[in-house]
Amino acid sequence: MDQKCSKCKNMFDDSLVEDPTQKKYSSCNSCWKEWTTYAVMVINEMRLDMSLPEHRKALKKHERIFFGLEQGEQIQKNPEEQ
Repeated sequence: MDQKCSKCKNMFDDSLVEDPTQKKYSSCNSCWKEWTTYAVMVINEMRLDMSLPEHRKALKKHERIFFGLEQGEQIQKNPEEQ
């Protein structure tokens, strides 16, 4: 059955989904692969320890932001120019 990817908005066949956890975001294989690569970068940059619940929660938040289910924080380039 075809579904719409929550990230790229393209249609994909959900019977070809490789990872069962990607079904909760309704994402195509290419967007899920992009997320897994991005997740490693988030873990490394933020120095997250996946054995800690608050670190897992932080990664989950980035996952929801990545798939457009949650808004991320807006960062101003020159905050002193206001």
